[in-house]
Amino acid sequence: MFEVKNITMIYDMEKSEKVYALGGFDLRLPDRGLIGLIGPSGSGKSTLMYCLSTLKKPTDGRIVYNGKDFESLTDREREELRRCEFGFVFQRHFLVPYMSAVDNVTVAAADGSKKAVEQAKGLLSALGLEEKEFDKRPAKLSGGQRQRTAIARAMINRPKVLFADEPTAALDHENAFAVMEILKDYAKENLVLVITHDRSILRGADRVIEMWDGNVSAVKGGDEL
Repeated sequence: MFEVKNITMIYDMEKSEKVYALGGFDLRLPDRGLIGLIGPSGSGKSTLMYCLSTLKKPTDGRIVYNGKDFESLTDREREELRRCEFGFVFQRHFLVPYMSAVDNVTVAAADGSKKAVEQAKGLLSALGLEEKEFDKRPAKLSGGQRQRTAIARAMINRPKVLFADEPTAALDHENAFAVMEILKDYAKENLVLVITHDRSILRGADRVIEMWDGNVSAVKGGDEL
């Protein structure tokens, strides 16, 4: 699905001491499966994910997704790709404060039909929210409930690729493992990329990519952690 060739990301290009967030490496990712990205802060994990999702443009190198070279895409085509095929979960939930949990999920749906509402409720329930919490606004939800709502929003359109940056950071271990089981199930038919500092939640992942100083240092199976 993804083919990365000699990808480089350099910050502070105008300064004498440039910062290499990505140091130039090749990488291939499959059509489906749970892929973990792990490494210390500043290792390039988030930068790689942002490049793969078209949110950032690398300084050099190529990214090809399903035969589409990102370099050849227009801004509108990139937006269409993000809207129709990619889903996002960030460290912060970015929920709309005046909307209920259900409305925060359906706002990302292709339409606001009754079917979308029922689908949103099903996702929220599967992620551990109770029915009494569906109509609550973010301020009335716990940090973990807000993050799970954000995960449901990312999944509402069944994206082919789900990018998740520290999706379990606000959850206790019990809820974190429950969320990861849902992501693993989703990854049976789609590609899920998870950035995390917690190795334990990546057990059973299809692949774990370890990063260090802007490069891939190792690629392992989740059972090797």
